[in-house]
Amino acid sequence: MKKTYDIDVDCANCAQKMEDAAKTVEGVKNAIVSFMTLKMKVEFEEGVDHISVMKNVLSACKKVESDCDIVLD
Repeated sequence: MKKTYDIDVDCANCAQKMEDAAKTVEGVKNAIVSFMTLKMKVEFEEGVDHISVMKNVLSACKKVESDCDIVLD
């Protein structure tokens, strides 16, 4: 499953850090963060609960950029 989320990120470097952090979260197959569009595209491993995975993604991203935000559905 793939989903796209709105994000709040301050710069391209921060977006790259968020992307790298998201990719380390269990249940994430791939993640792409675009500073230009302020979007995060996440591809999930099959059979995972995407809502709980995204809570972990947000937590991981806040560890590298404390003021970032991801609009979760």
